[in-house]
Amino acid sequence: MQMEENSQHFLELIRRSHRGRFKIYIGMIAGVGKTYRMLQDAREMLRSGTDVRIGYVETHGRPDTVRMLKGLPIIPRKRVFYKGKEIEEMDLDAILQVHPDIVIVDELAHSNVEGQRNAKRWQDVMELLDAGINVLSAVNIQHIESLKDEIKEMVGIDVKERIPDRVLQEADEVVNIDLTAEELVERLKAGKIYAKDKIQTALDNFFQSRNILQLRELALREVAFRVGKKVEEEVLPKACKTKGLSRIVVCVSSNSETQQHIIRKAARLADTYDADLLALYVQTPNENDDRIPLDSQRHLMTHLELALQLGGTVHKVVSDNITQSIADFCRQQHATLLCMGQPSFSFLRLLRRAGSYRKLLSELKEMGVDLVIFA
Repeated sequence: MQMEENSQHFLELIRRSHRGRFKIYIGMIAGVGKTYRMLQDAREMLRSGTDVRIGYVETHGRPDTVRMLKGLPIIPRKRVFYKGKEIEEMDLDAILQVHPDIVIVDELAHSNVEGQRNAKRWQDVMELLDAGINVLSAVNIQHIESLKDEIKEMVGIDVKERIPDRVLQEADEVVNIDLTAEELVERLKAGKIYAKDKIQTALDNFFQSRNILQLRELALREVAFRVGKKVEEEVLPKACKTKGLSRIVVCVSSNSETQQHIIRKAARLADTYDADLLALYVQTPNENDDRIPLDSQRHLMTHLELALQLGGTVHKVVSDNITQSIADFCRQQHATLLCMGQPSFSFLRLLRRAGSYRKLLSELKEMGVDLVIFA
């Protein structure tokens, strides 16, 4: 009964908009049942007379998921050749041509084979939504861009395929697919997640109870945060909405060690407080286009691209006075918060620049701009 009510609620959302509606199923880890639940909901909608098609579903050979997929109308995948191998990809053009009411698109963080129109599957989904097609999709918590550093510290894995946080912001509904650690381990041991020869390896590594519990907490927290924001946007009257920070400035450099961590943390703050994120890069004479080392230039471009992916705008100022340029920019943009990394100066260099940083702190205080220094 609850499942039917959820399906009807999603169908009601569809009727209110010309643009496609977007529902994301989030899980803490592989095997919790995201794809199974999507297919379950698809069957319910199909029974109600809605045109639901499978755009792409990855069963991973899981018996329950394979059974749930049977009988659902599938839009055939396209076959592409890459590095001498034939690979199946979702056929975006075919889905656009068929134009179903709802399409199921699994593996949201998937990277498409080189040469496709879009590099990432989430970009395919955005194109489907723009065309007025409603999408159900799924992703694990470890694939969210701004959580990359937290995930790596938590489970020791550097996740390569990620989606920008703005993809979650586009979602009309975010659903958490949850299991206890004990239930998940039992599913794994019963062969419902991986083949028998991979079970022990999974138990010894990613599926340790400590990892599962931490990822579960992170998934619950993220979904609660997204639902809370949706309530603020759509349910609460404007007078009741929390007024957050208006503009967050994050300083961007070519430092390859810590910069992405700083940008992700600043983006999380901006998302939390519904603030604009402004990424500021002060280009000094040492980093002119004809003088900056190639590796530094590559790191810098990666950092600026990350800021854009996380919903920020990029601003460049050419100056040999970094701290004064930061202060001037904060004043011009009416910033309310400034985010920086910890300065990595030698003792002598710190003595030479201590005066300029004291001046920056003084100007920030005068403007009422708070300063956050990330470790």
